[in-house]
Amino acid sequence: MSNSADTPPGPVRRFAPRPVRLLTAAVFALAGLIFVTSFNTAKGTNLRTDDSLLKLSDLIQQRSEKNAELDRSTAAVRGDVDALARRDDGSTKAQDERFQALEKDAGTKKVRGRAVAVTLNDAPANAQAAPGYPEPQANDLVIHQQDLQAVVNALWQGGAEGIQVMDQRLISTSAVRCVGNTLILQGRVYSPPYKITAVGDPDRLKRSLTASPAIQNYQLYVQAYGLGWKVDERDAVTLPGYSGTVDLHYAEPVT
Repeated sequence: MSNSADTPPGPVRRFAPRPVRLLTAAVFALAGLIFVTSFNTAKGTNLRTDDSLLKLSDLIQQRSEKNAELDRSTAAVRGDVDALARRDDGSTKAQDERFQALEKDAGTKKVRGRAVAVTLNDAPANAQAAPGYPEPQANDLVIHQQDLQAVVNALWQGGAEGIQVMDQRLISTSAVRCVGNTLILQGRVYSPPYKITAVGDPDRLKRSLTASPAIQNYQLYVQAYGLGWKVDERDAVTLPGYSGTVDLHYAEPVT
């Protein structure tokens, strides 16, 4: 019987890497890569903030203010050009009268007279459905593009001599468009409440508003959810002439 000292040493056990350990190592490596990528992207900032949205909102507001400034500058230059043209064109009195009539129809000349002002607004933040109506969805509580268009169209049909939306005069190429909860009109951005002013016979204008099927549908939402609707009659209002560009912008196919 040999003692333990004479016993040859047994085989040394080798630990081959198992699939589970390989998977664990791979997961940690991937997590590390994600952390590094996140750090490089954030550059020390909070990725979950809405700073990018705020910057976009600020940019839109800055562009809107810049467009307003350019409109005023354009109006001043156009006034000088028109004055020079009237002085030097050698036209007859009849031609001048015809030109002035066209300016009025085009909306580039100020118009004054009795008027109707319509104000539309979103429902209150805590709006609840009136008895008998279903609970409101988000879209039921805000002013939409078709609501503004319905008012503008009804006022034109009521014989309006000129229409102003917010602080801008409308012309034949004006597009009343809404993006989300904001109005975009001729390069400028507005938030509710929205005010539309029309010069014309107040009684005829109000009758046209009442007769509009689209506005009748809007009135249901006024009753059900509290959307804003106000019609005021004005004795004397002056609408400025349109002072922006009249050039048409359109898409062209790429050749």
